[in-house]
Amino acid sequence: MALDTRTDRRPSFAGLLWRSTVGKKTAMAVSGLVMLLYLVVHMLGNLKIFFGAADFDGYAAWLRTIGEPFLHHEWFLWIARVVLVAAVVVHAVAAYQLSRRDLAARPTGYARPSPGHRPGPGRPAPRLLRRRRASYAARTMRWGGVILGLFLVWHLLDLTTLTVNPRAEAGHPYANVVASFSTWYGNTVYVVAMLALGLHVRHGFWSAAQTLGANRPGRDRMLKALANALAAVLTAGFLAVPVSVMTGVVS
Repeated sequence: MALDTRTDRRPSFAGLLWRSTVGKKTAMAVSGLVMLLYLVVHMLGNLKIFFGAADFDGYAAWLRTIGEPFLHHEWFLWIARVVLVAAVVVHAVAAYQLSRRDLAARPTGYARPSPGHRPGPGRPAPRLLRRRRASYAARTMRWGGVILGLFLVWHLLDLTTLTVNPRAEAGHPYANVVASFSTWYGNTVYVVAMLALGLHVRHGFWSAAQTLGANRPGRDRMLKALANALAAVLTAGFLAVPVSVMTGVVS
């Protein structure tokens, strides 16, 4: 007689959480906040370019020595890169799976006004208007994420591996940044990506606040203002560098 050797393996709490919609949204929110923190630090570091080549190159060299002698040379950078890549992967996978789940739940488009409502000329149904706004935000986040993902690949090839930088010199980050933004295509890619980043941060910060339960009736206005301010500051801060190279302020 054959024996049933199967064991009853129940999924772990983390597995159950990840499979749930709430779990995926929480993963997106937390990973998004990790990336937002990185973006703020990265933007502040970029602005050191306005202090000249010596300061900017010195800052880039200092990044490779953080944690020494406890950490070896460049270990901190690699730890930060691993954390950032993990956050990007979790964010992208959760976003894709939530998008697929959302499409499967509502295969037909939003078309019905709320019952009993008679919209007049130029007055769409309130429920339809809310759905249009939600749909617009979802499309913005989805395509913004795709643009940022492609830009991340370009950015690494441009200023990390120096593969696509026309006049790259290893060990000269200031000159490499100026070289990158001295081309029309380098500026175009960067400007489009930073505009997409601003919209992504604006919608994403508010969505993360809702997911993590930070929003309250009295806090909504403050959180929306904070989301707008973060998006504006990050967009302006990142765009300041290519604009300054284009106008000759940084050369």
